[in-house]
Amino acid sequence: MVSRFEDLEVWQETQSFAVEIYRVTRAFPRDEQYGITSQLRRAVTSISANIAEGFGRITKNDKLHFYTIAYGSLLEVKNFLYLAQKLQYIEKDTLSDLLRHSLICQRLINGSKRWLLK
Repeated sequence: MVSRFEDLEVWQETQSFAVEIYRVTRAFPRDEQYGITSQLRRAVTSISANIAEGFGRITKNDKLHFYTIAYGSLLEVKNFLYLAQKLQYIEKDTLSDLLRHSLICQRLINGSKRWLLK
């Protein structure tokens, strides 16, 4: 039994993904600081934050609600990554790497949701 959200693999992986997004967005144009850079960073930090918040909830439905929000934030990040590549802020190889990492996060979130539904 996991007693702290910090011990959840899904939380650890989504934190790692957030660090990666922050690293990549440092190279975005300065005029995007309040645009796509901000949107990407807010969405990616929302993923692990909602997992942590969901962990602290009592009922399965409450937990599921926050994991569902985390999943939505992950999809938002993916949307902005595609846009960033189309705007030539990131290379196709970087996009591929980030999408691979997002897929790992996606699988972990979905696995957590399935476990809660048992």
